[in-house]
Amino acid sequence: MDEPISATQQHSAKYWHLLDDGRIQCDLCPRDCKLHDGQRGACFVRGRAGTAMVLTTYGRSSGFCVDPIEKKPLNQFYPGSSILSFGTAGCNLACKFCQNWDISKSRSFDKLLDQASPEAIARCAQQYGCKSVAFTYNDPVIFAEYAMDVADACHAMDLKTVAVTAGYIHAQPRRDFFAKMDAANVDLKAFTEEFYVKQTGSHLQPVLDTLKYLRHETDVWLELTTLLIPGLNDSNQEINAMSEWIFKELGADVPLHFSAFHPDYKLNDIPQTPTETVIRARNIALNTGLNHVYTGNVHYTEGDTTFCPSCDSELIMRDWYEIKKYHLTPEGRCTSCSAKIAGHYGQSVGQFGRQRIPVRIGATV
Repeated sequence: MDEPISATQQHSAKYWHLLDDGRIQCDLCPRDCKLHDGQRGACFVRGRAGTAMVLTTYGRSSGFCVDPIEKKPLNQFYPGSSILSFGTAGCNLACKFCQNWDISKSRSFDKLLDQASPEAIARCAQQYGCKSVAFTYNDPVIFAEYAMDVADACHAMDLKTVAVTAGYIHAQPRRDFFAKMDAANVDLKAFTEEFYVKQTGSHLQPVLDTLKYLRHETDVWLELTTLLIPGLNDSNQEINAMSEWIFKELGADVPLHFSAFHPDYKLNDIPQTPTETVIRARNIALNTGLNHVYTGNVHYTEGDTTFCPSCDSELIMRDWYEIKKYHLTPEGRCTSCSAKIAGHYGQSVGQFGRQRIPVRIGATV
């Protein structure tokens, strides 16, 4: 049974219309939830109150933390910088392997401990010396109105904004939402419709549409992540097909991260991904022509390193999230051959390293 929507949770939401039968349809994502008064959508945080759609988590967070930008993961967006990360509750996908399931699958607002206005979040990021703010932990498309207001406050203070998302969103809100984002890491969870339907309760094509939109119709810096799950999406054939699609539809310079799965949520019966599988996937993707392929959740320095596609020099050598060597000019050119490297770089490389700093907004702002 849906948790009642209290008056304090009724922040006006966009992206809905009234149906002939009296229900309201949410137009944010391809789930197209159709709601009677008092009902919530599949994401749990968008619901109907009276004759309108409301967002119940506006201004409320499951927590804030200052992280390295590489943890999002973004390896070619101001490397070495720090980023203030936060999420809310709920999700519009139903991934059986969710590794933030205690937040994204939460049906209780007890998880939402921190309250913060968009301006307070931006001020906090500025006080901690962060380059950017990330909407993460759960999918930010479901709290789009809150995220977009936070983004406006961040941009007013010359801070960048990052969306960590599955990209499951309709065309009009997609345009509005990503117009406020400077970078995005999109989970391309697999490359088969069967996986998306059975393991996430969603569909593949809307995600591919989002990726093509971001790459060809926006200036948003884009990186991709695929969590490799043994026996479900880690075959040579699927990895090769996905890599070839990325090369053809998005281009060789879009970074791709292969991450190792560990048993969690509803997939506790599947073993963690061997390091060899992640390295194999990286090699397959490189052989299809992709220039920047990384490994995650495993200790493999070569897979953490950014290489020059022209001369193969080590440009950014990392040990986990710590930068050990940096050979790029402020303009993002290789110091060996002067080739321009895709991405966004500053006058100097950040050295935030492996730190993780939990933050309470109320205590700092």
